[in-house]
Amino acid sequence: MSPKARLGRNVEVGPYAIIEEGVVLGDDCVVQAHAILTNNVTMGDRNLVGYGAVIGAAPQDFDHKASTQSGVMIGNDNQMREHVTIHRGSKEGSLTRVGDRNLLMCGVHLGHNVSVGNRTVMANNCLLAGYVEVGDDVVLGGGSVFHQFLRVGEMCMIRGGTAWSKDIPPFTVGVIINVVCGLNAVGMRRNGISAAARADVKKAYKLFYRSGLNVEQALEAGKSIPWSEEADRFMKFVSHRTKRGLCSARSRHAELADASE
Repeated sequence: MSPKARLGRNVEVGPYAIIEEGVVLGDDCVVQAHAILTNNVTMGDRNLVGYGAVIGAAPQDFDHKASTQSGVMIGNDNQMREHVTIHRGSKEGSLTRVGDRNLLMCGVHLGHNVSVGNRTVMANNCLLAGYVEVGDDVVLGGGSVFHQFLRVGEMCMIRGGTAWSKDIPPFTVGVIINVVCGLNAVGMRRNGISAAARADVKKAYKLFYRSGLNVEQALEAGKSIPWSEEADRFMKFVSHRTKRGLCSARSRHAELADASE
């Protein structure tokens, strides 16, 4: 361990772990055996860094230069289990960010400049390419993979073993490549969203995916509707157009067929 690393109180460091200069750890963190924390990693309190995890390594980006000063910023109460890898930012002064109370299971990879919110669960071997943005309370199934620059909205639930290259609107359930199939009603209810607000989000979803309107027409129609806070966040997400575009939705017929099985 570098004498220039800064460790808080009651930090546990396992055998053969490497903590290099520029690393800052808060109180009550645990760094298990063979983990590596390198370069400018700043971590809050009560985080677990699992066996063999690597945090702060250089990004897998041809444009990145070894002299670039960038880092990783991690909040409090996160579990980063065995062999998790989190790469530092690619550009000068940029960061890869992880919020609070997230669970990153074995083999999860966060590429450079990824931003993860709070209370997310990423099952084994989820792979996030550079600049992916993940909102709060998201669940990513095992082995799901995400193209660079895309956004995953809050409270999404993504099926394991799927691949994504388009933005995924908040509160939706992702089932196959770039396709959602309705709302994560269970997750919304568990997170304390009222029945009225859930109904309003459903109304926004139907306007966007079931009305027969194109994106611009749906957004224009939505301007005259007094949305709840949650539905408004849905509409703001879909109105923020990026080069990735937005996921499509399964047909109503397919959803009804799934429900009857």
